[in-house]
Amino acid sequence: MEENGRKILVVDDNVDFVNYVRRALNHKDYKISIALDGKTGIEKAAAEQPELVLLDMKLPDLPGEVVLERMKGQDKDLAVVVVTGYGGEQVAIDMMRRGAVDFLSKPVEPDILVRAVKNALTIRDARLEDRQFHPYPSLEIFFPFLAHEIRNPLHAIAGALTIIRKRSSPEDEYLSQSIKIISEEVDHLNNFVQECLNFVRPPNVVRITRIDPGEVISAVVGLISQMFPSESGNIRINVRIDPELPKVYANYEEIKQAFLNIVKNGFEAMPNGGELSIEAFPSSGSPGNIDILFRDQGTGMKKDVLHSLFNPFFTTKPRGNGLGMALCRRIVVERHQGKIHVESEENKGTTVKVELPAGPHPGEESVS
Repeated sequence: MEENGRKILVVDDNVDFVNYVRRALNHKDYKISIALDGKTGIEKAAAEQPELVLLDMKLPDLPGEVVLERMKGQDKDLAVVVVTGYGGEQVAIDMMRRGAVDFLSKPVEPDILVRAVKNALTIRDARLEDRQFHPYPSLEIFFPFLAHEIRNPLHAIAGALTIIRKRSSPEDEYLSQSIKIISEEVDHLNNFVQECLNFVRPPNVVRITRIDPGEVISAVVGLISQMFPSESGNIRINVRIDPELPKVYANYEEIKQAFLNIVKNGFEAMPNGGELSIEAFPSSGSPGNIDILFRDQGTGMKKDVLHSLFNPFFTTKPRGNGLGMALCRRIVVERHQGKIHVESEENKGTTVKVELPAGPHPGEESVS
């Protein structure tokens, strides 16, 4: 969905903060409505049907948790971001259990507010796209809260680092190196947070359409060269696409993410260079399906770790987060009714086989 024209209701009795929100979100052209107390907020939520509510915890008439519960009772799809100077971690956990998608502490920087609004709307869209969305399993229910708890300090660190970088001398070699290390670690944690959110995000069923697997593979090859500019000179990529390869019904972005994770693993397994081959052809064992083979000449894996490869947080990499292959399995198997199989041998490389059905999934024939 487009950002322009999306309806946001701000429920807060602090007029200065309300005006601050207006200024921060003005350039996004959101349609912003205001309520200065809880009762008015509940009434406006029912009448105006906003997509997102920015809700203060301490209102002159009703507690924030009461307002949240009544609003969610009226519209279970309503995205609510609690923005308040009251409470701490326990309050955040309680509000998210009651249905809030995020919790921001006042004072909040404009860029953090804008990002939180965008993320909350993205979560709402994803849930609407999957009307059969089920609550997260016990392990995953804490992922959104975990993401929140990590993301806010990261924003503060990144902001402070920008100031330090501007005020430091580029001639100070040790300081420059320290800044570089901090920046890299912030990026690493940000990527981990995004991986967590990608893993638990509901599938985008409405975005399933006919896609050309060859185009997806070409896009992944282009991306991997940008992600590993120095390694690209030592790693040869050979791609072979069968001219008779049929199109498949799939979510383009999700399949691209799965393929990218596999190719990324291949690159990381070949620090001294080698060859990565990608082949795509109609499946001989399952007529109507297609097979995509990813072969690398990397370090490979021991046989006893293969059975844990798709478990969340299992990794053999010193800097890995263990969600890459778990997400691949979720995308290929759970969301696209396909198959994924891995064969590997130490010091002899790894082969990943992905099988995807070429026809529409059951119940999706009308989706385009």
